[in-house]
Amino acid sequence: MTADTIPVAVIGAGPTGLTAATLLGQYGIETLVLDRWESVYPLPRAVHLDDEIYRLLARLGIARQFAAISRPAHGLRLLDRDLRVLAEFRRGADLGRHGHPEANMFDQPQLEALLRANLERHPTVTLRGNVDVTAVEQSGGGPVRVRLTDRSTSETSTVTARYVLGCDGANSLTRSTIGATMHDLAFAQRWLVVDAATDADLHQWEGVHQVCDPVRAATYMRISERRYRWEFQLLPGESADDYRDMTRLHPLIRPWTGDVPADELEIMRTAEYTFRAQIADHWRERRVVLLGDAAHLTPPFIGQGMGAGLRDAANLTWKLAAVLDGRLPERVLDSYEAERKPHTRAMITLAKLVGTAMTAGGDTGSALRRMLAPHLHLVPGLSNRILDSRTPALRRSTLVDRRRLGRGLAGRLCPNAQLPDGRRFDDLAAGRFALVTSAAVTPALRAEVQDRGGVLITASPGTALHRWLRRGRTVAALVRPDGTVQRTARDPKALRRLLPAPSPRRRT
Repeated sequence: MTADTIPVAVIGAGPTGLTAATLLGQYGIETLVLDRWESVYPLPRAVHLDDEIYRLLARLGIARQFAAISRPAHGLRLLDRDLRVLAEFRRGADLGRHGHPEANMFDQPQLEALLRANLERHPTVTLRGNVDVTAVEQSGGGPVRVRLTDRSTSETSTVTARYVLGCDGANSLTRSTIGATMHDLAFAQRWLVVDAATDADLHQWEGVHQVCDPVRAATYMRISERRYRWEFQLLPGESADDYRDMTRLHPLIRPWTGDVPADELEIMRTAEYTFRAQIADHWRERRVVLLGDAAHLTPPFIGQGMGAGLRDAANLTWKLAAVLDGRLPERVLDSYEAERKPHTRAMITLAKLVGTAMTAGGDTGSALRRMLAPHLHLVPGLSNRILDSRTPALRRSTLVDRRRLGRGLAGRLCPNAQLPDGRRFDDLAAGRFALVTSAAVTPALRAEVQDRGGVLITASPGTALHRWLRRGRTVAALVRPDGTVQRTARDPKALRRLLPAPSPRRRT
């Protein structure tokens, strides 16, 4: 390891860290990823992602590979404690507004293997495993020192980086380094998580099964061709150790496995998790930034825990690349927490609400669910809201100009709409600023956008982008590299000044 200062060090090679490193690699930023594991952590954890995150995987370049290891979820089924169906919300087979299925089941180790293999396409990114990060030190506004210990040789070394991204999980050393503390959002439930594999067909509906029982709430879902997951709320005094023996475990999962013999079920893992709702009080201290579980913990009831970390990476990396290139001032990094923290808090609040609605209330709650759930499909628009994968708009910041509330587009994602030539928006934007307009444009404006590293996309009448602009009651939208609308205007020329200036020579 040389004594030279590298632009970015990423601590943690989980999905968040690998995504951040890949995006930085796409911008040509020299990046070092540090992880305590030599290879992919083998145990399954996250199992669901939505079409917005699928869209991000496509931008990373692994959409086709992810399609081969994932399966679309068919919707949600609410059950009572006797597994009688209270309500069912089915998803169609159509692609969502981002060009991918709206709910997808997958095996996290397989996804991480794809992300690691894909990282090799970027020569400016290096992944170093089997190291423990023992300290992160910064003084003043200068570079950050990261102290390491090689787990094989016990040799110590130091890496110096202009910026450090802490993607090191719930027990983050990086978070402690910047003096951040987790703020508890008043939710904690102990659950048993069971992952199993079998060649037998369980003959179950292939959506998510949610047992709404205040005593023993449970979730079942098929993850892949052979893999299945169950989650059971633990009773007081119980622990995962009570269910490591198949004799104790089999009665819990048998309502779904039926006549499949226990010896045909390969139990991959039984683990206890405390589902928590927490968010760090601050996410950045000078040149050290927190992402993913280091910054926030989301209960799993809406399947958005891992997705929140990947959204962090998408939001931060293009800004950091522009700062390192000299195209944007360092103060724009303040917009990362300003945008992501309220969004994350809103998603955590929704997860808490869903979890409480499904598990709380004792016998009274169960009676209310039995009475109300079968009629939920009669509420206008409710089914669509339950299955809708869209997340809240980002709050106003230096890079989100929300002058209008309600139907305004600023702070929301531009859809990955199909263009007249068959390509989609992301194919043309390709991680750049995009000026989308339904107005006629001059060659001079198109040239200026290109000179500033952006792309001008014409929303022709009858196209999905044209309808999107009309619903937003605007003529032009400036879309950031992460797909978020920065600002809208009635005249596209009014947006050109917001494009970053052409890049000077990169400073490393």
